[in-house]
Amino acid sequence: MRLIPRTLSVLLAASALFAAGAAQAEYPERPVTMVVPFAAGGPTDNVARSLAEAMRPTLGQSVVVENKTGAGGTIGTSFVGRADADGYTVLLMHLGFTTAASLYKNPGYDVDKSFAPVGLVVDVPMTVIAREDFPPNNIKEMVEYVKANKDKISLANAGIGAASHLCGTMLVDALGVDLLTVPYKGTAPAMNDLLGKQVDMLCDQTTNTTQYIKAKKVKAYAVTSLKRVPTLPDLPTMDESGYKGFQVGIWHGMWVPKNTPQPVVDKLVKALQAGLADPKFQERMAGLGAEVLTNDANPQALDAKVNQQVPQWAKLFKNAGISAQ
Repeated sequence: MRLIPRTLSVLLAASALFAAGAAQAEYPERPVTMVVPFAAGGPTDNVARSLAEAMRPTLGQSVVVENKTGAGGTIGTSFVGRADADGYTVLLMHLGFTTAASLYKNPGYDVDKSFAPVGLVVDVPMTVIAREDFPPNNIKEMVEYVKANKDKISLANAGIGAASHLCGTMLVDALGVDLLTVPYKGTAPAMNDLLGKQVDMLCDQTTNTTQYIKAKKVKAYAVTSLKRVPTLPDLPTMDESGYKGFQVGIWHGMWVPKNTPQPVVDKLVKALQAGLADPKFQERMAGLGAEVLTNDANPQALDAKVNQQVPQWAKLFKNAGISAQ
């Protein structure tokens, strides 16, 4: 067998490393796909499409949003976890990223082993809403009515593990009632049935509900942030309405497959930070009641958020006996 001289082998190895570095330096050379594990037109999709446009100038390439739905977001999430670690497939997901391990025996991914964090994006408060002709006119009346008619009221959600499911779980726990929950395959069909008066209530993100609240197509009772939302100033918070400490914000983050080269991650972080600073993106998010997390658009902040919330949701689901199995 012919042996390659040591000097030549070192040069070949160095050349390969240089080529790999050059390829990363040129990233991206083609459009980047941003996977949203929920239906088009939903609240997470609304954030993703605005962010994709805001990131484009920095990346120098288009960011194409692709919806891969099902199983509370785990199908799209696991798809990204299995994708090539080259930076051309990124995940835009909300806090449901941290709940899957507690809800599913095998969600198809591991939060630590399958992904690398890019950064936090926005934090979105929730709203407690009902069909347009729901009898109560304010939160005090709503609480009284729900408690008196709990066996007749339906509470919609976008599926097990979805943001509306998490908020609804906290709501019924706070009110001390057991309502009929109606899971849908996405936020859009849940909202459509609420608008069609086929279900009674829904707890969902302001990025989805604000337009319907302002158009008076639904009744709104409260927001789930500790402070009132500027775009919905007349809505009280659950906290000020007597449910002290009631707070649920649907934070959104961006991830890439594990082992994505650091120079590629760095470019995505830079593009994310520039996108969040874009005035048009900020205006769009403010109009939807979302807080842009400019200072937390980095891997360290997102990693800390995930590590803090995984055990928190695990405890809640265990105590409530909730499982997607």
